[in-house]
Amino acid sequence: MPSPTGRSVSVNGRQIYFEIHGTGEPVLLLHGFTGSSQDWIPSIANWGPQFQLIAIDLRGHGRSSILSSPFRHVDAAADTVALLDDLGISTCKGVGVSAGGNVLLHIASKFPERISAMVLVSATPYYPAQARPIMRQYGALLPQPALDALRRTHAQGEAQVKALVASMTSFADSHDDMNFTPPSLARIQARTLIVQGDRDRFYPVRLSFELFEAIPNSNLWIVPEGGHGPVAGERWPDFQKTAAAFLLKTAA
Repeated sequence: MPSPTGRSVSVNGRQIYFEIHGTGEPVLLLHGFTGSSQDWIPSIANWGPQFQLIAIDLRGHGRSSILSSPFRHVDAAADTVALLDDLGISTCKGVGVSAGGNVLLHIASKFPERISAMVLVSATPYYPAQARPIMRQYGALLPQPALDALRRTHAQGEAQVKALVASMTSFADSHDDMNFTPPSLARIQARTLIVQGDRDRFYPVRLSFELFEAIPNSNLWIVPEGGHGPVAGERWPDFQKTAAAFLLKTAA
């Protein structure tokens, strides 16, 4: 069920759904690919009253408009900036998981003044060779329970799910969306916490070291035996505490 605080706005020719919880400092919550804003709801109370949490359904996801073309993180970043403009928020902080972290990289590098601090979980500067075969076979390898879960999460039905699966497949041949270089990452002014599992099947751990070396004010947390999205499950409560403490810390 959508939250009483949830609504949709028209940005860049599409409807983007979001929910706002709390009244403190604004913090974007950006889910992973095929996820939604609802991924954050069970945890929102634990973030405490310090934050105004803005949980967004990225384009094509959840209650936002169905994709009319393959998903691009740079486009989702433009949607998010437009949404912040609509809300009158000039600067905020953010937490992004996987695709959500990639979106934050685009915002923070293109609009450095908009993001003051961010936590990136399983983000990447570019798609490595090992990820592309997995992406290309995503639709064929997706088990039925996972498909059923996608249908429950995405309000626009089968067409929305098919568009998302097709987009994941298209990532295998995408080279101009996630293509960050050290000079482009060096433009980021946000204090950044990079979180990566050392057993991520999509993004080898060396990519997080590349982010760490290129982003000027960054910290690195490598999770032992962690896969893609290494803070899910039993590690999530500790991650929430760590992320909140990082976001609340004042700049040195």
